[in-house]
Amino acid sequence: MRELRIGQAAELLGVSPDTVRRWADEGRIPSRRTGGGHRVVDAAGLAALAAEHPPVAEPGAIVGRSARNRFPGIVTRVVRDGVAAQVEIQAGPHRVVSLMTREAADELRLEPGVLAVAAVKATSVVVEVPEIGTEE
Repeated sequence: MRELRIGQAAELLGVSPDTVRRWADEGRIPSRRTGGGHRVVDAAGLAALAAEHPPVAEPGAIVGRSARNRFPGIVTRVVRDGVAAQVEIQAGPHRVVSLMTREAADELRLEPGVLAVAAVKATSVVVEVPEIGTEE
């Protein structure tokens, strides 16, 4: 089972750590205390919550964007067929969908709860997995 710290979960969903704690207390996200007393949340449970209730994007000014944008987030859904895979990532208030080969999704071990980065350029979405997202 993959687990995330409260702060990581909050950043991925674009909410405050207090909101994540409240959701954990309400049972909306599975959580537990570590031996050191820190609370961690189940990454797959967080992905399920993000997929069901994505945060609403707040309008803001567009300030200098590069041609390549990176959206760190959490994988909420992966649909594989014989050749292709559809990967959905909740990155704060943004839901990003990427189409890739099944082989690429398998090599990245993409599944709900995995931390990933959607790198967007034009109409293509490239999914990258940071080092912390590959730990089990």
